[in-house]
Amino acid sequence: MSRESQSGLDPWVRRELPEAPTPKGFGWLSVVGPGVIVLGLSIGSGEFLLGPATFVRHGLSLLWVAGAAILLQTFFNLELMRYTMATGEPVFTGFMRTRPSSKAWAVFYAALYFLQSGWPAWAATAAGAIYFLGARKLATPAEASTVYYIGVASFLLCAVVLQFGRRIERTLELLNWAMVVAILGSFIVLGVWFVPFNTWMAGVAGFVGFDVTNARFDLLPAGVDFVLLAALAGYAGGGGVANITLSNWARDKGYGMSEHAGYIPAAVGGKKVNLAHNGFTFDPTPDAMRRWRGWWRIVRADQWGVFFTGAMLGMVLPALLYVTFLERGNDIRGLGIAAALASAVGERAGPLLAGAIAFLGAWMLLKTQLDTVEAMTRAVTDIVWTGSRRARQWEDVRVVYYAVLVAVAAWGMVALRMAQPIVLLQLGANVASGVFVIASLHLLYINTTLLPPELRPGWGRRAMLVCMALFYGFFVTMSVSRLLGA
Repeated sequence: MSRESQSGLDPWVRRELPEAPTPKGFGWLSVVGPGVIVLGLSIGSGEFLLGPATFVRHGLSLLWVAGAAILLQTFFNLELMRYTMATGEPVFTGFMRTRPSSKAWAVFYAALYFLQSGWPAWAATAAGAIYFLGARKLATPAEASTVYYIGVASFLLCAVVLQFGRRIERTLELLNWAMVVAILGSFIVLGVWFVPFNTWMAGVAGFVGFDVTNARFDLLPAGVDFVLLAALAGYAGGGGVANITLSNWARDKGYGMSEHAGYIPAAVGGKKVNLAHNGFTFDPTPDAMRRWRGWWRIVRADQWGVFFTGAMLGMVLPALLYVTFLERGNDIRGLGIAAALASAVGERAGPLLAGAIAFLGAWMLLKTQLDTVEAMTRAVTDIVWTGSRRARQWEDVRVVYYAVLVAVAAWGMVALRMAQPIVLLQLGANVASGVFVIASLHLLYINTTLLPPELRPGWGRRAMLVCMALFYGFFVTMSVSRLLGA
């Protein structure tokens, strides 16, 4: 029995590694893509909600947590891509190829996905921004029912959008490019316009943990909220299972051996595609390794050029704006968190600019909710498609995909009633930190045991995955200890 089939899945099929694209100029925009989807996810949660809530309350010196998280996640993402390029499989399938059994890991990671992303916090927080646009004031507990119904409508809209397009991954990619360019561009303009020079310098210093106000390094300010801080670490960058789903999008993009695998098409505008339920392998000949290096060139551009750069900008720009307009020590976590910046800007610059910022916030959060719904639906679909012969008897993967989507939409309407949006977001983000502890070590295992020796990561990359487990393990431990001690 081959090592990759030890848990009950079919062994890999031997194929040739396709040639990598050689883009130039604007041609790069057509070959990168998975990174911008995860970037879009990150901007709407860690960067726009949890980051500002942390920095307004505790100061910009905590930017080091976000910077370290984004750096570690970039290395993590590259290792996810390594597995998918080498096999044409999502990494969830790789996890299912380890002992004790594929079914055990399928249930385990599906449960983690539900615990992290089964709470439609982004639709709920977007509802707060939409309410502000209509009422011109922040929502209070008295308006909770109104915000709930706006959130339900927003959430269901996400499910409707996923019906259209040819290739769902490509639809998300285009939507995220539009959002990232518009949002980051707007934040840059607002930052140049409103943020004073000394605040810019405080932001730069914060990435090394230096507090300019007190003129000292302050890595963990006294009285810091570790539940909030662990949430920031979890959702700075992508976030737990959302990062792992990067490999699913890379499969649909056709990176490396994924060209042999197929993709998930949309219901309207798509056509039936034969999606492979197991992966592939190739002989690491000198010519194949040349092609392998060509694919790595694409992946590095996607992760360092798009994800890392965009996530760093997406974290620092909203942080600078929030601390400019809101006094340090405020706790902005509430129904109106998504409109807190718009409200503060409106007091100084008038209702027109406040409305524009609230619109950007609502758009960003709805787009993040769309990505989250799709990611959860896609991951569960791939897990079921890989692990269940009965599901594959339907032949068209869209049957599984849209059945899962209906279940996710039904649950979301129930979950929206359970707690305030920011509570749901913090819950998911803390789970994401826990996911990183487990998945970084699991990824290290499959990339150093299942892949051929020529394709395995070097010692430096292995060390980064161990550092990631330790980094997130610290924040999970502190968060849990605070919760148990509360």
